[in-house]
Amino acid sequence: MSGRVRSLIRVEGVVQGVGFRPFVHALASRYGLAGLVGNDGGGVFIEAEGPPSAVAALVEAVRERAPVLAVVERVSVTPVPPTGDGGFRIVPSVAGGPGRALVPPDVATCDDCLAELFDPADRRFRYPFVNCVTCGPRFTIITAVPYDRAVTTMAGFALCAACAREYHDPADRRFHAQPTCCPACGPRLSLRAPDGTSLPGDPLTQAAALVAGGAVVAVKGLGGYHLAADAASEDAVAALRARKRRPDKAFAVMAADLAAARELCEVGEAAAALLTGPARPIVLLPRRAGAPVAPSVAPGGPDLGVLLPYTPLHHLLCHELARPYVLTSGNLADEPIAHDDEDALRRLGGVADAFLCHDRPIHTPADDSVLCVFRGAPVPVRRSRGYAPEAITLPWPFRRPVLACGAEQKSTFCLGQGHRAVLSQHLGDLEGHLAWRAYTGEIGRLRRLLGVEPEVVAYDPHPEYLSTKYALELDGVDLVAVQHHHAHIASCLADNGEPGPVVGVAFDGTGHGPDGTIWGGELLVASLAGYERAGHLERVPLPGGVSAIRQPWRMAAAYAGAAGLAAAGEPADRLAVARRNARLWPAVSALAAAGGPAAPLTSSAGRLFDAVAALLGVRDTVTYEGQAAMGLEHLADPAVRDGYPVTVTGGTGSRLAGERCAAGSPGAAGAGRGAARALAAPVVIRSTDLVRAVVEDLRRGVPTPVIAARFHHGLAEAVVTAAGLVAEAAGIGTVALSGGVFANELLLGGVADGLRAQGLRVLTHRRVPCNDGGISLGQAAVAAASAP
Repeated sequence: MSGRVRSLIRVEGVVQGVGFRPFVHALASRYGLAGLVGNDGGGVFIEAEGPPSAVAALVEAVRERAPVLAVVERVSVTPVPPTGDGGFRIVPSVAGGPGRALVPPDVATCDDCLAELFDPADRRFRYPFVNCVTCGPRFTIITAVPYDRAVTTMAGFALCAACAREYHDPADRRFHAQPTCCPACGPRLSLRAPDGTSLPGDPLTQAAALVAGGAVVAVKGLGGYHLAADAASEDAVAALRARKRRPDKAFAVMAADLAAARELCEVGEAAAALLTGPARPIVLLPRRAGAPVAPSVAPGGPDLGVLLPYTPLHHLLCHELARPYVLTSGNLADEPIAHDDEDALRRLGGVADAFLCHDRPIHTPADDSVLCVFRGAPVPVRRSRGYAPEAITLPWPFRRPVLACGAEQKSTFCLGQGHRAVLSQHLGDLEGHLAWRAYTGEIGRLRRLLGVEPEVVAYDPHPEYLSTKYALELDGVDLVAVQHHHAHIASCLADNGEPGPVVGVAFDGTGHGPDGTIWGGELLVASLAGYERAGHLERVPLPGGVSAIRQPWRMAAAYAGAAGLAAAGEPADRLAVARRNARLWPAVSALAAAGGPAAPLTSSAGRLFDAVAALLGVRDTVTYEGQAAMGLEHLADPAVRDGYPVTVTGGTGSRLAGERCAAGSPGAAGAGRGAARALAAPVVIRSTDLVRAVVEDLRRGVPTPVIAARFHHGLAEAVVTAAGLVAEAAGIGTVALSGGVFANELLLGGVADGLRAQGLRVLTHRRVPCNDGGISLGQAAVAAASAP
């Protein structure tokens, strides 16, 4: 035993379900070490015995050369007495352990498994559930930690002798790969009619033939059901739209590989990395002219959402079809994705002509993630499968466990403990019983999985949000209300690992304002600990409340009235939008002019975009959030560089957008509280200036793409001017941009460039969406900073 040492090594982070134990076993064999490795509730524990240099080498390798899917957060080493072990082994998992192990996301099929899938000599040839230690289902099948087969939905599939040999062979890449299976012992496909009866023939071949023939087929994937249709068939896609009750919003298209994706879209280097990476999200890309997709796939926009196969079943369908196919979430409008077989048959029976099912249960539903690329960097639009429940490590700790309940739209929740903030997968909009049931069910599921018992609950103060009502009904917790736009800025801060203070520009559709108005175009001086409102867009009426959100022409009427345009008694002078909506225009204009509860004031940037979109004839009504604004962005002529002049009032007086003010020192400190009071008056961006300029150009016959571009550039300049005024008064050198309106790349680019030209730092989102999908992270960060 002379010269031998033994160390207990604990590894925390994403270290289960990523091949960590086989990795350690191989290291120990290489270094001639004895001992053991296993999983427990806190991560991975290792006992390594041998020469001190060999033990040290193993520790360094664990820290620096972990498996590609692992995320090592912490490694601790404790000397223990040598035992004289003669070998190294993987031991059974044990419950307990300090902290809590993190669960890995689902991982796309690796190249080795893909080679087996299409090798006629391999026993897994055309087997749609092939996987190994580096790929396959994880989050969607795990029911508890420590992660072992017995606590996954593979528990009901006993390993055959051949799979058992692979599972126990340290030299095999399926060594302790929990979802290991094959045609002899694993899940199987079936094809069912909408009434649940089995259909004859090979399920895969028949399903592909149905899609090729114009049918809609529900396909059970990793995190739920999808609806598949031939992307080139206008009849098939139109039928899917009608049945799914999704008249306008674009569908995603699955392409067989990167080359096939490039036949559909312009694919740059960053987009290619996303498409082929282990998460395999939907990526929004510029569509090629003449791409072989039906007009109904993505009406009204230049982009196409494309994804590559991430399960063996998807690869096989692509191979059978030899063409792109629509693959959209298996749900009806405003419902969560279906993942239980019988529930899918019940809810999608009127949508799908057949169901390609399998008998591996899905424990946790997870819709596809959506990303875009902005100036060469990936930007999340919807964070879900492939990313959730990956933790965001914060530089400050949660003193007590936190649950942040999120918002109403694009709902997520967040659990915070230690230095980890874990966002749930995307859960959709909280509208209706099914969405509510999915939301509450997922909170319970992730709490149990992560072992988090919240003591502090953060929520949005909007009294009608279902997420708010959920929070207020909880007993035995401390409640923290986080104003919606403060949460947006806090989300951007947490995303960048900074506590503030910053000048925060929060632009979105709506948010409950503590002054009784509807916010949405806000300039805040904010840190995680608090905020003050330093400015906003000009307030205008919201005639009809929610109706104005669904009918942008109402906002055109409100803005026309606020700007003194298009008097109701002068038909010859009416705007085209007024003529299109002549029956209700006078009444809505009068409603807006009267104000009151039926026409509350709003500073919403989203509603400003709606108004201009309606004025330019882009959309009078919408069927999904942001539709009019997206159309307006797409309309803008990229060759136009000038913008409309906009008055920015407040601060030290009035300025015309475009005037530059000196930036505060980037190192300025203590500029949170009281900074807004340093301004002579709140900064106000006179958005009616934009509307008057838009109408003037319309009447002069200026092409609408030119007008749309001038509107974007004018608003961007106004935001830069306003944020600069606030930064100057507050002595702050950093500006954070958040809120769903900043998904608009034309506006985001203009504002960010303008601010940087003033010498200001700009923070934008990198890991969570700028829209309400990132709100829960901001709520959690504020709760961590404010809760005792």
